[in-house]
Amino acid sequence: MLGIEIFELGRLRNRLGDDFSRAVQLIKDAVDNRGKVVVVGVGKSGQVGAKIASTLTSTGSPAVVLDSLNALHGDLGMVADGDVVLALSASGETEELLRILPAIARFEVKVIAVCGDPNSTLAQNAHVVLDVQIEQEACPLNLAPTSSTTVMVALGDALAMVLLEARGFNKEDFARLHPGGMIGRSLLMRVHQIMRPREAMAVVPTDARIHDVLKAMTQVRTGAAIVTDANQQLIGIFTHGDFARHFQSDAKIGERVVADLMTLNPVTVHKDKLAVEVLNLLERHRIDDLVVVDDNQVPVGIVDSQDLTRLKLL
Repeated sequence: MLGIEIFELGRLRNRLGDDFSRAVQLIKDAVDNRGKVVVVGVGKSGQVGAKIASTLTSTGSPAVVLDSLNALHGDLGMVADGDVVLALSASGETEELLRILPAIARFEVKVIAVCGDPNSTLAQNAHVVLDVQIEQEACPLNLAPTSSTTVMVALGDALAMVLLEARGFNKEDFARLHPGGMIGRSLLMRVHQIMRPREAMAVVPTDARIHDVLKAMTQVRTGAAIVTDANQQLIGIFTHGDFARHFQSDAKIGERVVADLMTLNPVTVHKDKLAVEVLNLLERHRIDDLVVVDDNQVPVGIVDSQDLTRLKLL
């Protein structure tokens, strides 16, 4: 079954050409001029259309779904001059869809037909036709919309992603439209908003004994101690993991000074960086604790990887 759908997706890819480029340009021109995409379809095509409209909107190309059944009873009011209508129909002969074409034609809009028959009525009344014709549904009876809907969804995704690039839509734009999600939080929040502040850090001098370092870590419930010099400049970091590794070979580790066992020049991040940088650094260096510094490289906080789950950044 999956092989059939993969085959049909390959056929779609090979058909993409000038018509696809023209469709992208029509939508870009409309959106750049404060227009929108009006998506219309019936049945499974309508459900696919709703997904396409959602993807377009979330990536910077405003789109709405027009219910073809209610269009002639007031919903046509959502269409405005300068919009682009994206009409989906596997056959291109869907009665409910064809019924509203004359009404849509009264507006100064461009119609992009997404259908499987370039000679259909829908195609003949469109400015651009995107061919989603298939040879076979994945359904064993060759009846249930499967390959046809997969091809439509993929084409909609392709339109949205090419438009995203063409309009210069970036991660920051995406985050503004998704402030409640993990991506939005990681792209909008700054490091100083997610770090544990200095009063929640275990900060110790270089000559501190390990048992005192562990006591300082326990008091603030952190898995790492920050080691600084007399001027509060960052020297190193000592973690519970470091203690566990050294304890296996030295049962008297508690009496040793932290300067002998700490990790020099630990990985740091500036307090004003975006939170997404924390995710990148933790993954790249395979560490659990990240020291936050200010402009003078003075430690002002720490990010524990365990906090990221609580903050819904992971």
